[in-house]
Amino acid sequence: MSSLFLLLSAASVISITLTSGLFLTFSDFLMRSFNRATPIDGIEVMQVLNREIWKSITMALLWGNLFLSVGLATYAWLNQMGQVSLLMICGAALYIIGVHVLSFAANVPMNNRLDCMDLRSAEAQAYWQQAYVPRWVFWNWLRAICTAFSAVAFLGATMLLSSSLY
Repeated sequence: MSSLFLLLSAASVISITLTSGLFLTFSDFLMRSFNRATPIDGIEVMQVLNREIWKSITMALLWGNLFLSVGLATYAWLNQMGQVSLLMICGAALYIIGVHVLSFAANVPMNNRLDCMDLRSAEAQAYWQQAYVPRWVFWNWLRAICTAFSAVAFLGATMLLSSSLY
């Protein structure tokens, strides 16, 4: 096992934890704050945020973690690293499901629908209060939980790796 593999494994723990923290932040207090504002204000902030996130460093983090976790899991599996392989495969699967599957199956379509609405319309305000916020937050909590468990799996693998060095 190389030092580079151990370093990348540790980096995955940090970067996936950052992703989980991002989702937690939204579910825990940002969406609650947006919802406590007037519907027009909440919708407007979310519309702007959903447009800006595609141009942010967050996208590099989300996609980078995908390639890093799959790469680490593949390397561990190909090198028959036992429990490390199992933990990394579980971690990569949880990351893929939690970030990419849930995002593109649930959160992104809701964001796209909200983005097409006139924030001052009754339809947009009803959608925001009755459907968007409760459903979006539910799916986002699942993203936060999946990524947290992904980070735990990579942490376990990293600990096993580091203990095998000594």
